[in-house]
Amino acid sequence: MAQPQFTFGVSVRCSDGECGEVIRVVVDPVARKVTHIVVEPKHRQGLGRLVPLDFVESSNGEVMLRCTVDEFEGFDVAEETDFLPGTTDYEGHDGQFVLPLPYIPLASGSTTLPVTYDKLPIGEVAVRRGDPVLAKDGEIGSVEGLVIDPSDHHVTHVLLQEGHLWGRKEVAIPISAVVDFGSEIRIGITKQQVQDLPPVDIDHRGE
Repeated sequence: MAQPQFTFGVSVRCSDGECGEVIRVVVDPVARKVTHIVVEPKHRQGLGRLVPLDFVESSNGEVMLRCTVDEFEGFDVAEETDFLPGTTDYEGHDGQFVLPLPYIPLASGSTTLPVTYDKLPIGEVAVRRGDPVLAKDGEIGSVEGLVIDPSDHHVTHVLLQEGHLWGRKEVAIPISAVVDFGSEIRIGITKQQVQDLPPVDIDHRGE
């Protein structure tokens, strides 16, 4: 496939050095367009940045960004963590013996519970590696990445690792077969129709 593809886990480089790897792709599910990629510095979990697709220079094999590392650090963060009050009773154990990380004692003697959530543009969804893909007759595999049209950023194919029943292989599902984007991707074809798709070569260089 000549079109750009975003495979999760591939390395990302700025003009002056490496800045991380692709961990998510952000999609406008109505327009079916990729709007951002989420790039997280390696070994620094939770510090992912929302990189607008206009800053992506190329994406096959290794993603190249049209910015410096300092400029990359200035992009919006992709997730936030809040700390919610816990309780004094946690799954049958007294709260004094339960220490979530980070541990912050409250005046009441309870603990805080960290909750992390995506910070995405309103109405858009994040597609992650391993998100399930559901055919008309059941789950068929998991997402490996997306292929886009470079002229308008529209998604053309969903890259799928398929193989619960027939031996593992990787295929590209046309966007015309996708019914819904969300925490799972639903497609309007059967498992047999997915099986009949030709295998594709997905770059796993970032693994």
